[in-house]
Amino acid sequence: MKLVTFKTSDQQPRAGWLTADGDSSPGVVDMHQISNGALPADMLSFIDNHEQYRRLIQDNNWENAAPTHAMSEVTLLAPLPNPRSFRDYIGFEMHMLNASRSFGHSIGPAWYEMPIFYFTNHQAIYGPDDEIKRPATETKLDIELELGCIIGKKGSDIKATEARPYIFGYTIFNDWTARAIQRREMEVPLGPHKGKDFANAIGPCIVTADEMEAYRCTITEADFAAPLRFPHGPTDRLDLKMRTRINGATICEGNYKTAYYNFEQMIERASENGVNLMPGDMLGSGTVGWGSLIENNFTVHRPLEPGDVVELEIEGIGILKNTVV
Repeated sequence: MKLVTFKTSDQQPRAGWLTADGDSSPGVVDMHQISNGALPADMLSFIDNHEQYRRLIQDNNWENAAPTHAMSEVTLLAPLPNPRSFRDYIGFEMHMLNASRSFGHSIGPAWYEMPIFYFTNHQAIYGPDDEIKRPATETKLDIELELGCIIGKKGSDIKATEARPYIFGYTIFNDWTARAIQRREMEVPLGPHKGKDFANAIGPCIVTADEMEAYRCTITEADFAAPLRFPHGPTDRLDLKMRTRINGATICEGNYKTAYYNFEQMIERASENGVNLMPGDMLGSGTVGWGSLIENNFTVHRPLEPGDVVELEIEGIGILKNTVV
């Protein structure tokens, strides 16, 4: 299923799903409306009890229901407007190599030993077609092309080998970044702070984990050409093409399968030492190699300015578009 949060002319957010791509009249199904209130009106409540609700949808064949709204009648919002928490990892070695070079750093040995993350602002969530305001003091606004993972059930001390059932679904994540602010902050070895505090865009939908299994693959040495190291952990990934366009011009093309760490490893790391992951928590994959402008020191494209239109595309999910203001 491709789940969405949307609003109509009454401006009230509600949860639902997109009808199948092959439908002659694609649209949106309001889950609360189609079920006469048996399904919730918001996405977080649906995720909290998604196994029960998915059975209800299947038993009533609501997944094949006609749309309650045409796409022209709705505005898509962030599919999960209120994640309970948001951890962002640095999962791609190519991004680490490029960004470290740009900042004059080197990759610490610990990065190759465990997935590294920071907590980002789960209250600064934006959706498709939202305007992203450039921070007033920022001169080098940047983007980061990432895959987002939504947790579907509570758990702690989850082993990577047992983590897949904890994944509810996936979305596109643009980790908007104020590079000039970040560069100064990271002179202190504490991690990013205000440079990552102002905007996290996700969408246009959440694709449930079962639907994304069609993209699962086994990586090989050929996927990790020099200077990349072949991962020492699990060798399964999702084979998903990833692209960035700015003002219609392609800036980056990559693939999620080149991630050094997969989400199952990230779940193990986040939940160790008795830490509870909760339904509606989010994890970011980290930026795919060349998926940010800092990796080329803004030579491929200048820092983003008001009026720029950014499109992030991930195979199987769709396109997340935002405009800088």
